[in-house]
Amino acid sequence: MKFAICNETFLDWPFERAFGFAAECGYTGIELAPFTMAADAREISTERRREVRRQAETAGLEVVGLHWLLAKTTGYYLTSREADVRRRTAEYVRELARLCRDVGGSRMIFGSPQQRNVLPDVTPEQAFNYAVEVVEQALPVLEETGVTLCMEPLAPAEGNFLNTAADAVRLIQRVGHPNCRLILDCKAMSSEAVPIPELIRRHVSLLAHFHANDPNKQGPGFGQLDFVPILATLNEVRYSGWVSVEVFDYSPGIERLASESIENLRKALAKASAN
Repeated sequence: MKFAICNETFLDWPFERAFGFAAECGYTGIELAPFTMAADAREISTERRREVRRQAETAGLEVVGLHWLLAKTTGYYLTSREADVRRRTAEYVRELARLCRDVGGSRMIFGSPQQRNVLPDVTPEQAFNYAVEVVEQALPVLEETGVTLCMEPLAPAEGNFLNTAADAVRLIQRVGHPNCRLILDCKAMSSEAVPIPELIRRHVSLLAHFHANDPNKQGPGFGQLDFVPILATLNEVRYSGWVSVEVFDYSPGIERLASESIENLRKALAKASAN
């Protein structure tokens, strides 16, 4: 498996500094939030896209892809009752796929709970069907760009749509396309009744990406979650994709979060491999 870090961890650092420090820490991949480039992906010029890709390559990093796809946007919603909103959302996801390809990425993580929560005038099943419709409308460009859209289960504390891995798998299976797959997130999985290792084993056939974080919203090793059995299970199922550090609480400090998160993952991996 390969270790990456999400770039919004570095807050307002210039990309060159952030990418360089990530590489110094030992990461080989960087995961990008579109809003760190522009509030609207359509405003990111061809030149800027090339520059970001070049900055990552110069630092020795591979761009994993994009996450926080709809964060800080307006007018887009995955489960809206309004057909025009769903159409525009699918159109924007297609543009994000082009952005992802242009910066060198191959994964897009659909979390964005505030743009997918089930609204009061929509039933859960309607919301599910609307989400399937949006994803299906984006599939041709996902296929054309070689980008995989990873549906992310999120804990009930984050939102009320796709709260379990099983929920996300149901949607993925309904879409039934190789460019729609699953991402598992440690913080989110910690809210489930099923232990994290078992969730990984159950869904490994659809697993295309993995987020490493603690339920306390900080990095791996900054809380009580034991990453040894998690990494042991990823080894067991021969997962060879990215494990991206994603944090939401930056209070320990940027440098410490970035450097100690990968150090903690490496220590856990060493213990997992030795057992």
